Amino acid sequence: MIYTEKEILQYIEENDVKFIKLTFCDLYGRLKNISILSSELEGIFEKGVRIASEKIAGFDIAKGRDIFLFPDPRTMTVLPWRPQQGRVIRMYCFIRYADGTHFEGDSRYFLKKAMKAAISAGYCFRFGTSCEFTLFTLSERGLPTKTPHDYAGYCDTAPDDKGENIRRDVCLTLEQMGIRPISSRHESGWGQHEIDFNTASALKAADTFLSFKSAVRSVADTHGVYASFMPKPLREGSGNAMNISFNIYPDTDFLEEKEEECKEITRYGAAGVLKYIQDFTLFTNSTVNSYLRLGRYGAPSNVSWSDKEGYELVRLSSGEDGFLVTLKISDCVCNPYIVFGLIIYASLEAIADKEPLPEKENSLSALAKNISEAAQTAQISEFLKNYIPSEILNKTLEEANEQWREYSVARDKEDFMEKKYFYIF
Repeated sequence: MIYTEKEILQYIEENDVKFIKLTFCDLYGRLKNISILSSELEGIFEKGVRIASEKIAGFDIAKGRDIFLFPDPRTMTVLPWRPQQGRVIRMYCFIRYADGTHFEGDSRYFLKKAMKAAISAGYCFRFGTSCEFTLFTLSERGLPTKTPHDYAGYCDTAPDDKGENIRRDVCLTLEQMGIRPISSRHESGWGQHEIDFNTASALKAADTFLSFKSAVRSVADTHGVYASFMPKPLREGSGNAMNISFNIYPDTDFLEEKEEECKEITRYGAAGVLKYIQDFTLFTNSTVNSYLRLGRYGAPSNVSWSDKEGYELVRLSSGEDGFLVTLKISDCVCNPYIVFGLIIYASLEAIADKEPLPEKENSLSALAKNISEAAQTAQISEFLKNYIPSEILNKTLEEANEQWREYSVARDKEDFMEKKYFYIF
């Protein structure tokens, strides 16, 4: 259900809501929030609430200027894992300066602008995700270990699959938040699980992805296990991916008689992604650890496409959500707002140019082998310069190069990975 500001204020009064979490993500896709008393919300709708930009990763691009969170009432949901007495609700936010202009580092607004560009061109994009995570046991002190929660395999059942009840509780929690997963299963890796979502508008799909991660972490904690979205938490075994599916409709129209037209423009979208994926791999795979997943256990290593399941970068298929493009390079630590926005811009260029797909199942070129290679390509990309604010691009390059420097000088690479990513992602 979509609420207005007035309806939310009424809901708060009638449902014993005491706290509101104003939620956003940093430049690198990590969820953040600030809590306010419900009595303060009416004023915050109008004036926002200030946050310290220098304390948020990547937000120092504000250069000391005050930035403010403005809640988006359309995203209001109750947090089911919080008390029913004195309820807690959550809203995602846009970020602005004191003068009302949008903050350059607000990736949610970046995606909103991309959606507006698509609508102006006469197209509507729908995105869905298939997200993987790994469950680990806790030590006697309650700290995460590197011991998988189970040793089951793909689609195994209980008792081998020890995460069945956890997945169920995650799905039920999401349903209470107005989010409906379509399926869940044990994946191929030890302790690894996947939950899939139907397509939705780009902004809703990105919000859903971050809500999903939050729900998984919270539910896993109540079950006494640790949920990791780290791309490659174990040296051997499958890595955690986020497969992104999308399709494109003309004139925001979903009529069946336009099915062939939808297929044609969606194919152009696939061609655009294939053309520019090397430019924005730094955004789909944003950590040193991300590149250890690529080229193994079904993860792509080359720029290629197919209509069959395999190691291809892009797969074209038809299903309940229509004709879909599935991009298989991304992982769950990316910033979904930026990635979805770049997919939209790449697709729009290809539609305008009627970009053909390359020869089927033909490998075009290799993907970046590490974050340093990805950063070098991003740095000279005219595509990124056309769409990504220079402040975001420069900050992302700076962060990537620093990660690579730290990794390169680390004597114990595994220890570096564990401390840098395992306890954070």
